[in-house]
Amino acid sequence: MKQISLIIIVAMIALVFGITARHYFSPTEKSESSVLPEFNLLDLFGQQHNISEWQGRVLVINFWATWCPPCRKEIPDFIALQERYKSQGLQFIGIALEDKEPVIEYLTTVEVNYPMLLGGDNSIALAHQLGNTIDAVPYTLVVDRQGKIIHRHPGEFSKEQLEAVISSLLN
Repeated sequence: MKQISLIIIVAMIALVFGITARHYFSPTEKSESSVLPEFNLLDLFGQQHNISEWQGRVLVINFWATWCPPCRKEIPDFIALQERYKSQGLQFIGIALEDKEPVIEYLTTVEVNYPMLLGGDNSIALAHQLGNTIDAVPYTLVVDRQGKIIHRHPGEFSKEQLEAVISSLLN
């Protein structure tokens, strides 16, 4: 009986240690920087955009979908941050992981103040190329003014977490 109790205690300690280590050593906190590759995507009006249009700005690139509750939850914070920091060189870019119709329908309910691009099937491959190896939705990148990806964030990105990442880049 004592041996079983000891095994259970050791297993629980290992589990707690594993969860704690995963949190502290998570790749979402800091990631190896790499250069943002060139890519082109269409906007909602069918106009082609190259990512280089926003060169020299701090970019927050968010892969999202209308069917994703955490994605929809982030958008109002992104709108507020875009408005607050636009004059300091911040530029949000949304990349929808789906077709045009549901995106247009969703955007009739929310007035977004940053470009929305349509990735469709290509956006999943692009997200993978940009480090989303676990197929997380939402998936957000922060890119510095020199075009280096300095932060990758799978999952929901809170306003506070994002401000902590971008604040030093905007000064």
